[in-house]
Parts: sequence; C-alpha cells; structure tokens
Amino acid sequence: MSRKLTGVGVGPGDPELVTVKGVNALRAAGVVVVPVMDTGERGRAEATVLHYVPEEKVVRVVFALNERSDRSRREAAWDAAGERVAELLREHGSVAFATIGDPNVYSTFTYLAQTVAALVPGTVVETVPGITAMQDLAARSGAVLTEGTEPLTLVPVTAGAAVLKDALNGPGTVVAYKFGRHAAEVAEVLRETGRLEGAVWGAALGLESESIRAAADLDGAPLPYLSTLIAPARREGGRGGKL
Repeated sequence: MSRKLTGVGVGPGDPELVTVKGVNALRAAGVVVVPVMDTGERGRAEATVLHYVPEEKVVRVVFALNERSDRSRREAAWDAAGERVAELLREHGSVAFATIGDPNVYSTFTYLAQTVAALVPGTVVETVPGITAMQDLAARSGAVLTEGTEPLTLVPVTAGAAVLKDALNGPGTVVAYKFGRHAAEVAEVLRETGRLEGAVWGAALGLESESIRAAADLDGAPLPYLSTLIAPARREGGRGGKL
C-alpha cells in the first residue's frame, strides 16, 4: 500500500488565504496533523485548519517549537513527533501536515518529512505551496517587494543581526523573519544602513491582534517572535526605473 505525506501551507493566519488546492489536500487526507508546543496552546496552523476540516480529523502532535538551547531535548522531541506521524501514516495511508506559511520556507515540515521517510520507506512526500508572511505583509501594508531587476533577500534574524546588516547593505528589498526578540538590534541596523525609511513590520497578520507599523516606530521593546519586517529597495528614476 502506498503512503503519502503532504505538507500543506495554510498561510500566515488568515483562513481566507488558504488556497483551494490546500483545502482539497486537507480534506482528502486520512488525518491532518497540526504542530503544537508542549504548553498545549492552539497554534495558527490548527486554528486555520479547523475552518476547513472537522475537529475529529485533526491530530495534535507536540513539537519542540520553542526549544532552542537544549539540542538533545529538541532532537528527542523531533524523534517522538516523527514516530507519531509515522504511526498515523501506517494507520491511515495518507497524512496532511499543516504548516503556517509555505512548507518549503523555514518550515517544520522539512525536518518531519526527512524523519518519516526514513521510518516508513516508500512514503511519497508532496507539498502544497502556501502564502507567506512577507506576501501578506506586503499586501496589507502596500509595500512593493520587487520591481524590474531588483533582487529579494529573505533573512531569519535568528541567524544574527550581522546577517541582516549584510543584506541591508546590498541591493533590493530585504525581508526579515523571526526578528521579534531582536527588535532593538534590528532598529539599530536599519538606522546604520540607511534603510529605515519606508520599512514596515507586522505581527499576527490576519488575526484580531494584528499589528502593522512603520519600522521607524520600533522603540527596542521585544515583539512577538514571528514578527516580519520589509525594508523596500531604494528606488529612484521614477516608474520602471529598474527595468
């Protein structure tokens, strides 16, 4: 019997941003797995999924999403999560894993698929793309991500503010993910590189607690972990100047 594991991108939080293909994949799977932290609180992926499939079809699996210091604990949690999903795959034949954003962009699904494929040989792994936070923030804020020949650089600030600074010193638009805990450093780097003007940040996109503000308003206070920043390219020469 062939088994299929599908990573489904369900967007950054607004349930209306799940694609038709994503909804169909969630409904076609035997079960839908959603990642939760060991605190047990409902995450964005689970809240979004419940708009489209019945609760009895959803299986919550604990991942060490908030563990960054103890590697052995994180690895043990990953192994346990992989074993649980492998068990569900053997039982149901098809499993959809719902992930916020896109399953191929800084996603939990990448590691899960590697683990499950090793535990259940012959598993077919597929992904359904999802709308990312940077796309949603661009739409909600009016920030243009790219024009003409401009490059687009995506940086996780968990790699350090120095990586962000290097990107900001280059051309094109720079998007920073997961910068909430480093808000003070990010604000300073934006000022140092002259990229503060026009930059915007957002958090909890599509949710009741949504916040979208100019980066110039950053005061150094910590922000939600999943905050997103867009620093648009420097644009001169009028319409189509970079074609």
